[in-house]
Amino acid sequence: MSSGDPAQPRRVDRAGIVIAALLAALAAVLVWDSRGLQSTAMYGMGPEAMPVVVATGLALLAIGNFIDAIRGNLPARESADPVPVVLILVGLALLIAIIGFGGGFILATSALFVTTSAAFGRRAVLVDTIIALVMSTLIYLAFDRLLTLSLPAGPLERLL
Repeated sequence: MSSGDPAQPRRVDRAGIVIAALLAALAAVLVWDSRGLQSTAMYGMGPEAMPVVVATGLALLAIGNFIDAIRGNLPARESADPVPVVLILVGLALLIAIIGFGGGFILATSALFVTTSAAFGRRAVLVDTIIALVMSTLIYLAFDRLLTLSLPAGPLERLL
């Protein structure tokens, strides 16, 4: 029987339920954390509104994922390869470390870009590094000069 056969009984996807629970927990953490933000707006929405919007989206994803997991409608997963996940986690750790140690937005974002592209199977590290440096520099300039929003500054940002 194929997986599309209507006579085949569908099984509850336990991993899908766990993913739905994690999405719901993340949404709850965002809402709880946003309560601590100070509202500086005299009227309308303050800075606490965006985490609630993101949390609402995560909650909707959790509900949809839960329903599909119960119905057994989630697509079959391939074998688990931890390398891409580890590469992305290394990229996030590098992003945090580089910003934390004063390396700035351009270097930190470039590190995340290169590790993420490697996680997706790309092996052109030098080319990806050049692309990442150019793109993150353009993004930095757009935020800093056009939008006048400050991003973490490091040695490269001070040169601009």
